[in-house]
Amino acid sequence: MASLESRRILLLLGPPPPPLESREIPTPAAAAAPTEEIDRRRNLAIISHPDSGKTTMTEKLLLYGGALQQAGAVRQKAEQRSTQSDFMEMERERGISISSTVMNFDYEGYRLNILDTPGHQDFSEDTYRALAAADNAIMLLDAAKGLEPQTRKLFEVCRLRGLPLFTFCNKMDRPALSPYELMDQIQEEFNLESFPVLWPIGDGDRFKGVLDRMEDVVHLYQKPVKRGGKAEVVLIPFNDTAKLRELINDEELYNKLIEDHELLNELIEPLDMDRVLDGELTPLFFGSAMTNFGVQLFLDKFLDMGTKPTSRDAFTKDTTDGSGNDDDTNIVSPQFQEFTGFVFKTQANLDPKHRDRLAYVRVVSGVYEKGMKVGHSRSKAGKKYNLAQAQALFGSDRSSIDVAYPGDVIGINNPGMFGIGDTLFTGADRVAFPGIPSFSPEKFCYIRSPNPSDYKSFRKGIDQLLQEGAIQALRQRNDDGGGPLMLAAVGELQFEVVQARLKNEYKVEALMEPLGYTLARWADGGWDAVDKADADGKLFGIMIVQDRWARPVLLFRNDWKASSLTEDEKDLQLSPWSQPPDFEG
Repeated sequence: MASLESRRILLLLGPPPPPLESREIPTPAAAAAPTEEIDRRRNLAIISHPDSGKTTMTEKLLLYGGALQQAGAVRQKAEQRSTQSDFMEMERERGISISSTVMNFDYEGYRLNILDTPGHQDFSEDTYRALAAADNAIMLLDAAKGLEPQTRKLFEVCRLRGLPLFTFCNKMDRPALSPYELMDQIQEEFNLESFPVLWPIGDGDRFKGVLDRMEDVVHLYQKPVKRGGKAEVVLIPFNDTAKLRELINDEELYNKLIEDHELLNELIEPLDMDRVLDGELTPLFFGSAMTNFGVQLFLDKFLDMGTKPTSRDAFTKDTTDGSGNDDDTNIVSPQFQEFTGFVFKTQANLDPKHRDRLAYVRVVSGVYEKGMKVGHSRSKAGKKYNLAQAQALFGSDRSSIDVAYPGDVIGINNPGMFGIGDTLFTGADRVAFPGIPSFSPEKFCYIRSPNPSDYKSFRKGIDQLLQEGAIQALRQRNDDGGGPLMLAAVGELQFEVVQARLKNEYKVEALMEPLGYTLARWADGGWDAVDKADADGKLFGIMIVQDRWARPVLLFRNDWKASSLTEDEKDLQLSPWSQPPDFEG
């Protein structure tokens, strides 16, 4: 039976995609994306509990990938630059990641798309959406703390998504748990076997380097001379025992390495990549992102082991006859001849001077070409949108691109019609990938501007931030916009982000008044079902509001009240998630 936490995550994620009883869409090879371009792409999401070194790890991957000359730090000192992935004012002030970011770069003939995600649970919705766009995930552990609550939650999501999972035990430059203890935790908590690829030599001040078990070579490190630079490394074949003993210069660590090498070879089965890709085995790495020990090794190994862009389930509909009949469930492969992609994130004010809005699109199949016209899964059949340009993303930096291929994450201008979960496509078949539902909010507050003269800027800021999907707007029934505005979010920090961004990006103040409700449910039966339950006296103590599409939402003070209503009122079907409705635009 699934754990309570697993069931909660399933509830937050919304309904799973339908079972795959499908046919694969035929793929004329002549019109597909070039195979060599698909094969050289790798897509990686980085997940962890807060303060496990995730953003630092991202920076060091960029450093060794050649995308940066000097890595930044989350809490920077005078001579360090800020991190590329944490670019918001609040992120820099607090030293935490608030929003997922994308970094695209080329390395050793590969094209990498790295998604750096927030670790704090109040921003977990953004993380889950980034995982929807990923083909691989790396789980970062603090080697001194092992598995932590948010790590467990995010692992459940990776398992639900079927993502190959790599594990990096970070902060080995500090006193750490035994590597065997960390392996046992992963096995016991997740029922997931691990295969040590890199094995540590010591920890804390005695952390010397790692053994590459795939090549049987020891990498001994020295801290970089320049802060933020690359670590100096000496490579020694394991069988060169005399030189190994001399350079380790610690008899206890040397003997422990010899013993571990023999033990691991006896106890651990050879690496089975099929089990890795099926999510049954995790390649295990040890190192220190802060001191750069083992980071480049991980990057090189991941390029060999990580999966290339994968196929996706989708609904397709032939619209050539205008009937709009019956959706078919299909598999859209990266080789499919038409362009398809889906929006997993929207962002306002990457460039505050221009008040721009960007939709992050994961390319699934075909080729994006500058100026192409695409259909939109929530627009009427036949309506096309011109993608005048797309941009490669590198944190808040962007550069125009003419083409993009499956596995790429690109940014496109979003005048307001593209929402999270929307599908863009070319061709006669209307394509829609399974949507990305909004989480069930657990925090609620009224928000207003204290200065009437700021109202126009306040409304513009709120509207653009709402489109990012981290917060939701609720109003009293039949309120056409003149009444009090209520915000709903997964975590309290989301409200602080709204206040900070309104002040920093839109130059307006905002006052918030918390409300004592703890969960929201959407009434699938519509207003008729709500009115009937209300007339029967079943909604006493429950707040009735509407979402931005005027759909009924019920706010509860506790789970018990929501469960009682569901049991008593069979005609009132409640859902903890919502998706944008179809529209004719």
